[in-house]
Amino acid sequence: MLSSSMNNLKETKIRDRRLKLKVIACGVLARELYHLAAVARNIIDIQLLPQGLHNEPDKLRQRLQQRIDAVLEEGMDYDAILLGYGLCSNGLAGITARNIPLIVPRGHDCITILLGSKEAYKDYFDAHGGVYWYSPGWIERSLPPGKERYERTLQQYIESYGEDNALYLMETENNWHKEYSLATYIDWEMPDSEEYKGYTRECAAYLGWGYDEFTGDEGLLQRLLNGDWNNDDFLTVPPESMIVPNVNSPEIIACKLCNEEAKS
Repeated sequence: MLSSSMNNLKETKIRDRRLKLKVIACGVLARELYHLAAVARNIIDIQLLPQGLHNEPDKLRQRLQQRIDAVLEEGMDYDAILLGYGLCSNGLAGITARNIPLIVPRGHDCITILLGSKEAYKDYFDAHGGVYWYSPGWIERSLPPGKERYERTLQQYIESYGEDNALYLMETENNWHKEYSLATYIDWEMPDSEEYKGYTRECAAYLGWGYDEFTGDEGLLQRLLNGDWNNDDFLTVPPESMIVPNVNSPEIIACKLCNEEAKS
């Protein structure tokens, strides 16, 4: 009995000096998140949303707000809710903190998180036009541009519309490939990284793009999980405040009180 009481006391002391954090993130960050959560100093609960919601910003906003509100309804005593997203095509615009503050990395999308900073993101884009990013999460969960995606989509169209119409649709849809010239793999040196690099090279060769690698930086995501939330890299959204875009500023995102929105 004494041993059990001492263990309970020890557990309480451990919890008292660690933050309890809820992470709601895009599934594309699954491997990196779980890898870093295992060594984070805080108590981390992770919930993933489907990759691809950024293609429908209104849907992303709705699903994300539902999950934030559910944390309140469940009565969990989290110190903060961390969002594993960037602004994501304005999908985070209007997201509101309830009674728990939200912490959001400052960035346009999840690529900033994988690269380690919004500055690294900007510097690479300034030096390389027309880049399409590949990572384990993007390869596993989205079927990025390449031979496999082309052949699978073509077969679906043939079954639905016939071969001639399918070929026309593929030619029309794939015109956007011309906007890109480089497939860049973000390398966190995760298990099987050589396999993912090889896949990216194959996609690049099929599309007639160049291939490059960028060494990812875990620092931004690790600081998010550890509670090191400096204002340069993270936006803290207090209770009863909402996220607003600020894309013409280096900060990218900002927040304002919900009652200010109501007045405007």
